Amino acid sequence: MGPAPLDDQLCFSVYAASIAINRAYKPMLDEMGITYPQYLVLNALGENDGLTVGSIAGRLALESSTVTPPIKRLEQAGLVERQRSKSDERQVHVSLTKSGRELLERSKCLGEFLVERSGLSKSQFKALNQEVQALRDAMSAL
Repeated sequence: MGPAPLDDQLCFSVYAASIAINRAYKPMLDEMGITYPQYLVLNALGENDGLTVGSIAGRLALESSTVTPPIKRLEQAGLVERQRSKSDERQVHVSLTKSGRELLERSKCLGEFLVERSGLSKSQFKALNQEVQALRDAMSAL
């Protein structure tokens, strides 16, 4: 007997849902002039401005080498500023500019769009998100 059909595999459902969300976001992100990874970086900074590159990577569950290119592109677009730490030159702090904060505010529509498009109530959507986060946390603990 082979593996379960794809639609019976949670890993595939989560993967396919992620792709569908990215496709739904793409036109709005294109209009804002940013990519999804850049959107994630802006949101991490919106939670805690002035993070180091390593802290941003940790928050996004990525490697520093993966978040550095989007951060550099955000800097070139004038949305963030990078500054070497005075106490430890290996650390680079990233901060939102005024334009970055304005774009982050504009991007809030993506979350609202996702809730609306899902067909779930806000409380159902929140509960689903909490379940997915619990799964992520359990899998990360392995």
